[in-house]
Amino acid sequence: MVRFKSRYLLCEVCFSERSNLPLLEDKAIYHTLRAAVNRAHGDYGSAHFNIGVMVKYLNAHTGVVLIRCRKGHYRLIWSALTFITCLENRGQRVPCFFNCLHVGGTIRTCQKFLVKYNRQQLDRMLLDCKTDAEKQEVRRAILSCSLSAVREEEAYEDSSDDNEEI
Repeated sequence: MVRFKSRYLLCEVCFSERSNLPLLEDKAIYHTLRAAVNRAHGDYGSAHFNIGVMVKYLNAHTGVVLIRCRKGHYRLIWSALTFITCLENRGQRVPCFFNCLHVGGTIRTCQKFLVKYNRQQLDRMLLDCKTDAEKQEVRRAILSCSLSAVREEEAYEDSSDDNEEI
């Protein structure tokens, strides 16, 4: 059996108004991306899009999207992201753009990058805080997104792998 290698594009959907975030749905993103690939790369791009592109994860609160595609054709999808100017969902056209944050070979590497990225964003927010209460809240959020839980999970998996080898 042959395993197909994939690439994961970790993207952020940026709206001018944060109130439009609940309008996000994975089907709407899939169809918008499909139309953008078709416009940018024609039939060739559409054929490769139909083979193995999938929206694996969507967080409607933060606007983070994880898109899986074949390893050999991820650049087609990546280049088409720049042509998306609006998202159409539930009969509404909302202006937006996609910001590609990371391209990874596994979902786990994308998750680790997202933790680091969120921590950097919180550090930047700390500089903009004006009151002590706001600063304490942001510091609490920074401490809550540490990689200790990820490291504990990796240690558990490593120990279970060692037990299986015996």
